[in-house]
Amino acid sequence: MKRKQNRNTSVKQKHLPIKWGALIGWIVLCEAAGIIGSLFTVSSIPTWYASLVKPSFSPPNWLFGPVWTILYTLMGIAAYRIWRLGMSKKTVRSALFLFLFHLVLNAIWSIIFFGGQNIPLGFVDIAALWVTIIVLIFRFCTLDQISAYLLLPYLAWVSFATVLNYNLWLLNP
Repeated sequence: MKRKQNRNTSVKQKHLPIKWGALIGWIVLCEAAGIIGSLFTVSSIPTWYASLVKPSFSPPNWLFGPVWTILYTLMGIAAYRIWRLGMSKKTVRSALFLFLFHLVLNAIWSIIFFGGQNIPLGFVDIAALWVTIIVLIFRFCTLDQISAYLLLPYLAWVSFATVLNYNLWLLNP
């Protein structure tokens, strides 16, 4: 029955007009989380982060910015799609509350990891973020499958980042 409801919700989405201001607002909100994080990241990359022993699978530093920009855009689109289902619905409000909570966890990671230079506490935060993203995907899926699918690349990247964070912790006690 849920599958049928999900398809119907996605069909309903096709008939809703795009509210460009709201769509842009959700994307900007997500990108703002990245900007907040980058305020703590940029100065630490050439200094503290450069001094860390990194695992062999650590990507080049230049890759993080473009990847996060794309992921924050996809997150904003996903949240917008849920929002346009109607804030009068309790399920929509609770899903978006969880989304905003997860966005705080996302921004805090950079503050902890780069700003505080605290690899273990960064791991705790990113592990909590990872779990929250999984719950968020399931919650979004009950409302709109496309919104859930839009978060899958984000889950993949945070999964990779979690493994990277853990390995940095092991290599830099």
